[in-house]
Amino acid sequence: MAHSQAPKLADTKTTLGSLGPRIYMVAGGVGLVALAASVALGLAKADGLRHFGFSYLVSYAYFLGISLGALVFVALQHVTRSSWSVVIRRLPELMAANLVVLALLALPILLNLSHIYAWASGHVPAEQAALLAHKAPYLNKTFFTIRWVVYFVAWIWLAFYFWRKSLRQDETGEVKLTKQMENLSGFALVVFALTCSFAGMDLLMTLDFAWFSTMFGVYYFATGFVTFCAVLTLVTLALQSTGRLENIVSGEHLHDYGKLMFAFTFFWAYIAFSQYMLYWYANIPEETVWYLVRSQNGWGRVGVILIFFTWLAPFLGLISRFAKRSRKLLAVWAVWIVIAQWVNVYWLAMPVFSPDRVRLDLLDVTCFVGIGGIWLATLALLAGNRSLVPTQDPRLRDSLNFENA
Repeated sequence: MAHSQAPKLADTKTTLGSLGPRIYMVAGGVGLVALAASVALGLAKADGLRHFGFSYLVSYAYFLGISLGALVFVALQHVTRSSWSVVIRRLPELMAANLVVLALLALPILLNLSHIYAWASGHVPAEQAALLAHKAPYLNKTFFTIRWVVYFVAWIWLAFYFWRKSLRQDETGEVKLTKQMENLSGFALVVFALTCSFAGMDLLMTLDFAWFSTMFGVYYFATGFVTFCAVLTLVTLALQSTGRLENIVSGEHLHDYGKLMFAFTFFWAYIAFSQYMLYWYANIPEETVWYLVRSQNGWGRVGVILIFFTWLAPFLGLISRFAKRSRKLLAVWAVWIVIAQWVNVYWLAMPVFSPDRVRLDLLDVTCFVGIGGIWLATLALLAGNRSLVPTQDPRLRDSLNFENA
């Protein structure tokens, strides 16, 4: 197809413009009010903010996974020298840069460790005391905090490296900047694999310090990445509904969004099943106790629902080419995945707080709205009036003319 890139870029809006400040003010205002309400609701529980801590942890781990998914997506596009994704790469770059606000939002967890994690409280059953003592060199407040400082230094540096190089290329058009990003991307993936795995284990697996899984880090990555794919789809469609990116992000690109959601829905299910199958097959009490808690007192029903809600339904819904090329169906399944994966994270964390019953509380909603509002507001703030498309990327023409086979 002999299309030039100039008319496509000239004929559509490529910046947020006046929409940016409105998103920033509304989302930021709603987020701050919701977080304030969360603290008030948590104090009203009179449990030392323990319920608040768990509700906050669920939504924090959820949104952190989205931004980490964005970071690895950007690195993957560079390491593979991908051309199809150039026109949509700025959006993941912004979502990854959002890690800077997530570093600040980690403070309520770091300051409330004793009320969330049994290993940090010093109050554990006598039969687990020896095990905790064995793990104490790793599971202690000081080293936990140091690890999270290291994680965020690495993530934020990588995110801003890719984003700033991309922005600089918009101004200069230097091809060497693409080469520089490609050269770093392999190293970035190695750093990401290590830090994301340990972060997932730190945040969620150590809620039950006696349990362990070598697959849990990958499970957390899969959860975050498929959610990122769904959020990227919704953000793109929302922007196009306002007249932005209309002639730039085509049905061909949206088709690949559908492919990503479909593929990583299956990947998430594969990891979830593999982890469960290994523990079920070995049937060792100290290993199966984690699943035992999540199979009783209503949590088992949530687990069964997740099989359908998080895997089977979106798998069947996105399997056809028609569904992947339909904006309405993509939006439906993206919303579905966003909700389903939050329920998945809730199922991972909340049984530790409430093993006797499923307890969905207003506090869970306000924490989600609060962190989500701040996350969205920061996204708009970072975007500013900058182009939402890497306008001088050497592969831009190929991306604009991209067609699925």
